[in-house]
Amino acid sequence: MRRDLEERPRRLHRTDWMALLSGVLFIVLGILTVTRAITDPLVLIGVLVLGLAFAGLVAIIARVFRGK
Repeated sequence: MRRDLEERPRRLHRTDWMALLSGVLFIVLGILTVTRAITDPLVLIGVLVLGLAFAGLVAIIARVFRGK
């Protein structure tokens, strides 16, 4: 292996919790919609809003603990 690659400090990426949880939420809601597990649009919108609120709360808490 090359020496310049070994000597470089490893860069760590911080997890973007809002994006991660929002993506998981949309995938789950898409699966539930396609399989017709949720047929009522009002329930779908309610779950979407609550899920995004939860993702935002987790992102805020992560930022507070991260110190930035």
